[in-house]
Amino acid sequence: MSQQKISIRFFNDREVRAVWDEENAKWWFSVMDIVGVLNEESDYSKIRNYWKYLKAKLKKENSEVVSATTQLKLLAPDGKKRLTDMLDSEGIIRLAKNFPNNRATKFLDWFLYSDNSIDGQSKKKAYTLFESNLIDGFEVGTGKGLQQIHAYLFGGLYDFAGKIRQKNISKGGFQFATSHFLGNTLKQIDEMPETTFDEIVNKYVEMNIAHPFMEGNGRSTRLWLDLILKKRLKKCVDWSKISKRDYMNGMMLSPTNSKSLKTLLKQALTNKINDRELFMKGIDYSYYYEEN
Repeated sequence: MSQQKISIRFFNDREVRAVWDEENAKWWFSVMDIVGVLNEESDYSKIRNYWKYLKAKLKKENSEVVSATTQLKLLAPDGKKRLTDMLDSEGIIRLAKNFPNNRATKFLDWFLYSDNSIDGQSKKKAYTLFESNLIDGFEVGTGKGLQQIHAYLFGGLYDFAGKIRQKNISKGGFQFATSHFLGNTLKQIDEMPETTFDEIVNKYVEMNIAHPFMEGNGRSTRLWLDLILKKRLKKCVDWSKISKRDYMNGMMLSPTNSKSLKTLLKQALTNKINDRELFMKGIDYSYYYEEN
């Protein structure tokens, strides 16, 4: 599995690492991460010891879980890449059923549902943007470009994919741009300068205030922002360096004071604009920000 796609998924604020197997067209998930989630345990040594015990028990029972494991190299807590046990989707389901607690039930509900939900299907589309040339055809820094991104991410999932909303919307008491004037608002945003980092973030903030779609604005606009940064500054955001809480707080303050948001984004800038793993992680974090 050369050229791995590494995905970071989230369950109750816990990471679950996954690696894409191109040859067999499926994901492999870190058993250690799953065990940590199911036991609500963060101590790596305790997780490893529990998995060692459970693995021996399952082996005695001739469980298919053990025979289905494979080993792949993932980044360990000590910063080195080490072989770790992995299971595919079916293996993870069988493993979780060996944890007789409510957490296992909730985890399985999340694990089985996520890939079939609108977000799950949209996220799959987002992953493919790295492999395809479609992303190179999107306009950069314009409302039309954002519509192209939205139409791609949500086409076939929402009947309004790529279409500017005709209704007023609000979130958390904040009223986004009035639909009646949205066309003019987007034209004004198109004309905003984007040569410096501050100008680019100012433009991003204004597009967030506009919120041109009924759903899917955040996920689309973060990709839109990265495309501008790549074109103008040869940079992009490493979203894995920005926590959900910090990002949400920065965005809530941004309409009146964008200083904290700019600080967050600037600290997370990287020149790894062609890095597959960074892109895949960015998609996972972007979708994670939108989870309730």
